[in-house]
Amino acid sequence: MKVAVFSSKTYDRRFLEEANAASLHDLSYFEAQLSPESAALANGFPAVCVFVHDRLERDVLTSLCRGGTRLIALRCAGFNNVDLEAAQGEKMTVVRVPAYSPYSVAEHTIGLILTLNRKIHRAYGRVREGNFALDGLLGFDLRNCTVGIIGTGKIGLVVARILSGFGCRLLAHDPFPNPEVEEVGARYAPLNVLYAESDIITLHAPLTSSTYRLIDTAAVERMKRGVMIVNTSRGKLIDTLAVIEGLKSGEIGYLGLDVYEEEENLFFKDLSEEVLHDDVFARLLTFPNVVITSHQAYFTEDALRKIAETTLSNITAYEQSRPLVNEVTAEQVRP
Repeated sequence: MKVAVFSSKTYDRRFLEEANAASLHDLSYFEAQLSPESAALANGFPAVCVFVHDRLERDVLTSLCRGGTRLIALRCAGFNNVDLEAAQGEKMTVVRVPAYSPYSVAEHTIGLILTLNRKIHRAYGRVREGNFALDGLLGFDLRNCTVGIIGTGKIGLVVARILSGFGCRLLAHDPFPNPEVEEVGARYAPLNVLYAESDIITLHAPLTSSTYRLIDTAAVERMKRGVMIVNTSRGKLIDTLAVIEGLKSGEIGYLGLDVYEEEENLFFKDLSEEVLHDDVFARLLTFPNVVITSHQAYFTEDALRKIAETTLSNITAYEQSRPLVNEVTAEQVRP
């Protein structure tokens, strides 16, 4: 099947080509993000392969449909960038990669927690400058800390297992409790309880209408003073301005982000020779107790290989009219 691959980087091509050796699809790569301006590039392609920042709004989907596209293959787990109602109206099929490597994201989450706690990012810079003083680098033992895990799917479960090994007390919140998380020793609690009791809060929830800006001013006000917040899920789970105010007041003591609500024009690009025009993001960079990585939590060889294999398997299943186990529809996400 002819597939237009958008937002393709060299690493995407490497793993897709390796996986395609067995599938033999006709893959054409475009560095551009899919948007109203670039949608015409997909004319004549029955399938498009897209990533987290590709925009599949109604007008884009209409343009794709007119060009002959019938399949949207997401090479990611999230689907908040797709208007599923519009896709259904155009009789387009949407498939995704629901689970590639929960370990990659979970392990990155722990990396952010440890970096923030033990000030590893600051120590690294100091030592390279010949400063071996320990002032300002004081951390705390994770053992006996209370960690609130919001979202307890596959990634949240792995995070719970790792933190259990550190000896943490675990609280969890999810509209669909996971018995495996409880087996690790976590206790499910309402958000107000989780906010009030957690020393560390880590987000692993999908972006939906109910989780949009889940962490806002009201939520921060209910948290322990000096709380650590880590987000490796979706940027729009956090109201960035509210979190900045929390950092300024000391209500938030540490912030670790692998995602950012306005990351579309920043992440996955080399802007080192340019002036940042996002003043909110620039403000975040001024805090010594903030660590930001550029949506790389998923970025391991194991994860990229699994993403490529599942993506092409989804396309093959569609081409051969086999059951689509990874299809996502509007009905599945309606309240």
